[in-house]
Amino acid sequence: MINLDVLCVGASSFDLTFAVPAHPTSDEKMVAEALWACGGGPAANAAVVVTRLEGTAAYAGYLGADVFGDRHLAELKADQVNTDFIIRGSQATPLSAVLAKPNGERALINYRAAAPLPADSIDFTSVRAKVMLFDGHEPELSLMALQQAKTHGSQTVLDAGSVHRGTLALADQVDYLVCSEKFALDFTGAASVESALPKLVENNPNVVITLGAQGLLWQTVVDHGHLSAYPVNAIDTTGAGDAFHGAFALCLAQNKAWPETLKFSSAVAALTCTKMGARSGLPNRTAVVKFLAENLSI
Repeated sequence: MINLDVLCVGASSFDLTFAVPAHPTSDEKMVAEALWACGGGPAANAAVVVTRLEGTAAYAGYLGADVFGDRHLAELKADQVNTDFIIRGSQATPLSAVLAKPNGERALINYRAAAPLPADSIDFTSVRAKVMLFDGHEPELSLMALQQAKTHGSQTVLDAGSVHRGTLALADQVDYLVCSEKFALDFTGAASVESALPKLVENNPNVVITLGAQGLLWQTVVDHGHLSAYPVNAIDTTGAGDAFHGAFALCLAQNKAWPETLKFSSAVAALTCTKMGARSGLPNRTAVVKFLAENLSI
């Protein structure tokens, strides 16, 4: 039996992050100032976050049997992520090209050739995870894992970055919906996140809407509120959402109080923005504890 704090199910990629002086205009050629090459993807990054925060995690999803898949697998193992639930195949490892701009904003292009994994491609019966985190990019596989979660009493979280087949299938099935502003507005058709929040709660009683530099909005069955973002010098925001979701899932696994969960997860996301590259920017527990001690007034 494999006992875990968090099982992360969904997308992986290999990220090529280019530091650029500005966003390229039409037909413009530009020379990047730096390049970072490392593994990425929402669920895979979340698993790494959990282990760097001294929890236990596994990643379940797809990597191609190519050089990018080999390198990503090695990175996951180096971060002590359980890799027993990774499927390797002949289709290429998903790739992401990221343009990181001086103000911390980024543009991202992702390419994935492999189709989503079928529901029976991974056997989850040997897993006992306190929390299962889904990003929606493996719909059939996630719904199968969700059944295991319900059987064994695991808490479940959806990282809903955008509206697509997977997030639509899972949004009202998980215990916690943690979504982007884009998802909140597109899913509800609301004109603002403030008006979107009560509509989301009609589908899921526990909702967090992450708003980047504007912090987050949340509502549960007992209360609602807003939390400001920690002030940092944002160099690259890539992976900040993944970091938040991984930290959030670990906090649930550790039975942390709700205010502490939100503050801790926000601190992890903020620190991720202070370094280039999603994977290289993910902090460890020591850095997060130090950061929180220095920002007690937030």
